[in-house]
Amino acid sequence: MTTVQPVLQKKDYKTDQDVRWCPGCGDYSILNSVQGAFAKLGKQLHQTVVISGIGCSSRFPYYMETFGFHTIHGRAPAIATGVKVANPALDVWVVTGDGDAMSIGGNHFIHAMRRNVGLKILLFNNRIYGLTKGQFSPTSEQGKVTKSSPVGSVDYPFSPIALALGAGGTFVARGVDILGPHLEDLICRVDAHAGTGMIEIYQNCNIFNDGAYKHFTDKEVRDERVLMLQHGQPLLFGAQKDKGIAFDAQFRPMVVTGADLGKAYVWDETADTPAPAMALATMSEQDFPVPIGVFRRRTKATFEAGVQAQLAQQRQRKQESLHDLIHAGEIWQV
Repeated sequence: MTTVQPVLQKKDYKTDQDVRWCPGCGDYSILNSVQGAFAKLGKQLHQTVVISGIGCSSRFPYYMETFGFHTIHGRAPAIATGVKVANPALDVWVVTGDGDAMSIGGNHFIHAMRRNVGLKILLFNNRIYGLTKGQFSPTSEQGKVTKSSPVGSVDYPFSPIALALGAGGTFVARGVDILGPHLEDLICRVDAHAGTGMIEIYQNCNIFNDGAYKHFTDKEVRDERVLMLQHGQPLLFGAQKDKGIAFDAQFRPMVVTGADLGKAYVWDETADTPAPAMALATMSEQDFPVPIGVFRRRTKATFEAGVQAQLAQQRQRKQESLHDLIHAGEIWQV
C-alpha cells in the first residue's frame, strides 16, 4: 500500500515560536527563502532535520516545523554526520554562521566537505560575531574596527568558498539574503545534490555590522558590482552586460570590455579543476564584481554510502558474535 504524502504549503514549515532576531536582520529573509524552497521541493516534516550550532543563525531550528537540534558551538556538522550515517533516508540540513563554522567549528566544516557526507550546509556570513555583540569574526575584513579590535583587526579573513573548495567540496555556492528568488533557487539546487552541499549566504547584521555588503547589493550599484554565475554562459556583468571576466595563463582574473568581450570565460561549474572557481572566490571585492551562484558542482560517492556498504558486507560475512568482533584484532589482557 502506497502512503500518500501531504502537500505542504510554505506556512506549514512555520512554527508557533516568536521569531526572535533583531528587527531588520537578514536572517528573516533567509528563513523566508528556506521555507519557500522547502514548499517547492515538497519536503515532509518527519523526514527533514535542521541542525545548528551556536550563534544568531543557530536559532533556526526553533522556527522550522521539522525535526531539529540546537547543538553546541561549531559541532553541528559532526552531529549532523551522525544523524545522516545512522539514518541515510533523512534529509539533513546544517545552519551555521561565519563564527560558528569558520572558527571553533572550522575542523568539523572542512572534514564534512572532505568526507562528502549528504548534508546541506547553509552558512550565514555577516562578517561579525553578532550573538556576542560585535567582535570581529574570521571573515571580517582586515582593518575592521570592532569591540575586540578597537584599532582594527590585523587578521586576514577566511573565504568560506575558497576553504570549501580547498577541502574538496562537491557543491559550493553563494547567495545573498535580500536576493530571495535567487537564494530559493540555490536551495533547490543544493537539495538535488548527493553529498555535502554548502551555500554561503551573505547576510546583513543591521545592529553590529550594518551595510557590510551594500557596496555591491544596493540596487543603484548591483548591476555593476555583482557577477551572476550561470553554467555554460560567459562571465558577463554590467547593466548592458558589456563587461566580462577573463583569466590569464596563471588563472589571474581580469576585466575585459569592447572588442575583448568575447574573451570572457564561459562558466563551467562542473570543471575538472577547481582553479576557475578558486580564482573567483579569491578575487578582490574592490577591483572586481562579487560572484554569486554555483562555484563548483561535482559527483563523488558519499560518506554514508561507503559506511552502509561496509555494514552490508559485514552482514554478509555473518560476523554476528560480539565476542568474535571484540577479539578480532590485537588485544591485551591485564
